Amino acid sequence: MFDPYDLVPLGKTKIEVSRVGFGTGMRGGGRQSNHTRMGKEKFDALARHCYQRGIRLFDVADLYGTHPFLAGALKKMRRKEYAISSKIWWRQGSLPEKERPGADVVVERFLKELNTDYIDLVLLHCVSSGEWPNELGKYMETLAKLKKRGLVRAHGVSCHSVAALEACVKESWVDSAHARINPYAVKMDVKEVEDVPKVEAVLKALRGQGKAVIGMKVLGEGAFRDSDEKRDKSIKYVLESGCVDAMVVGFEKIYEIDDFAARVRKVPMTGNASRAQVYRPARVA
Repeated sequence: MFDPYDLVPLGKTKIEVSRVGFGTGMRGGGRQSNHTRMGKEKFDALARHCYQRGIRLFDVADLYGTHPFLAGALKKMRRKEYAISSKIWWRQGSLPEKERPGADVVVERFLKELNTDYIDLVLLHCVSSGEWPNELGKYMETLAKLKKRGLVRAHGVSCHSVAALEACVKESWVDSAHARINPYAVKMDVKEVEDVPKVEAVLKALRGQGKAVIGMKVLGEGAFRDSDEKRDKSIKYVLESGCVDAMVVGFEKIYEIDDFAARVRKVPMTGNASRAQVYRPARVA
């Protein structure tokens, strides 16, 4: 059976994360999300429960405003024992400032907000154009330089269209991609269920190149919260399809973490799922 807390490699990045990660951007925008709105005390309890259970991937973003929240929650944890994924909001709107500084300026701020010397994965947030490698070249070039300096371990994009995902297949700069995936086409890059295999095929192509894929919207951004059947079916589909390395989920309650983990453990590790390069980390009491 799958273990939600197995450590798995993110493609060829040499970064290892838990199969299930904690996403902090539910209803995110303007440096707020449901996770910041719950307040520091509740966020701390949620994040620490994630860590104690074995989650070692924490997904934040400038857009969500969750950098200082995560830094506070994990300040007593050993930095090398978990991975941080964050995202640069390069688009106009959705942030208080009108200016969009270069990636060097933005990442320097991220490091201070996260109270860390490096960020494991930095993504260009909400990429939808199939021409994004041409449109975002300056960000890409700067992130590559930051990677050489060790301030960023890997870089990539968070995709919001099939065209953007397909561009990742052609672009060697991509180390990792966040992609929306579930069997119901809810909050995804396609609108019809019959088109979900198109996304799956692109994600498999990415993984075949050694690029990492982190699945998001596995539970349809909470749309399946009240359906045991849909939660089970979606988790089973994503795991058995073999199209992601890991998943990030926007847990908002402690019981949701344990419920998701229990559903992951019901899925047999067969077919596309491989035990290769997987080991189980020590749990924290």
